[in-house]
Parts: sequence; structure tokens; C-alpha cells
Amino acid sequence: MDWDIIDIFTNITDRKEMERLFSELFTRGEVKDITLRWELMKQLKEGHSQREIAQNLKISLCKITRGARILKDSDAVLTKLLAKMETPQE
Repeated sequence: MDWDIIDIFTNITDRKEMERLFSELFTRGEVKDITLRWELMKQLKEGHSQREIAQNLKISLCKITRGARILKDSDAVLTKLLAKMETPQE
């Protein structure tokens, strides 16, 4: 797999530029899917049940189960990012 795209994402620090890149690179449906995945991860981290999330977001339990598995891994990047979001910034 070619990881050049990671270099592109990590070099963008301006929010507007990142928004523009997303709109150029991804379809609206793809952005919606990414946003939905992030929302389910946040809700899992907040302690909502998988069934509650499935009902709220109208998604399958399979997608939620995958997210729950990721959150159980304390070394997962998503787990660390979500923990950072919980911590008040000084």
C-alpha cells in the first residue's frame, strides 16, 4: 500500500485547507461515512450501549462492534484521540 496520502494529511494544519481537500478527494457519501464512524466512536466512549447507538445512528451492530473492539485496545490511536478529547485543554 502506498502511504503518500498520510504525508499529505499530516502536512495540512489549516482547517479550511483540510475541509477543501476532503471535498476534493472524497464524495459526500464517503465524508458522511467517515463522520458517522467518528460519531459512533464518540458515543461508545461516552458509554452509550451498542443497541442505543445503532438506533440513534441507524447503523448495524456489526459496525459498532468493530468500534467497540478498537476502544478496548488501550494502544489504539482512536482510543488515545478520544481520551485526549475528554481531557480539558489548558
